[in-house]
Amino acid sequence: MHSTTFPLPTDGELEILQILWDKGPSTVRAVNDEMNKLRAVGYTTTLKLLQIMDSKGLVSRDSSQKIHVYMYALPQEQTRKALLDRFLENAFQGAAGEMVLQLLGGHRTTEDELSKIRQLLADRDPKKQ
Repeated sequence: MHSTTFPLPTDGELEILQILWDKGPSTVRAVNDEMNKLRAVGYTTTLKLLQIMDSKGLVSRDSSQKIHVYMYALPQEQTRKALLDRFLENAFQGAAGEMVLQLLGGHRTTEDELSKIRQLLADRDPKKQ
């Protein structure tokens, strides 16, 4: 079983992290404006989520200016890996091969993605090690 040393984000927190990963350090207003492009979200809701995320260590806040600027605390890849590890353990009891088969069997895969998968498999081939 994999364990993480940091809290994993909820769906709403992950939405905010995605904005911060895409846009970089942002004010509450900027994050809220981005969220409102997909669905109506109140400013105070966004503020409260960012405050909770700050207390959990998911974001950091620069409060040196009058307007606070928030920044993600962990890189996107590290967060994705932790979320995927949790999903793998919870849904597939750690069986990565079963998860990959399920994923590839039910979704469209581009030729470029298949090429990358083939290369990854070739690199992991125990006969070559």
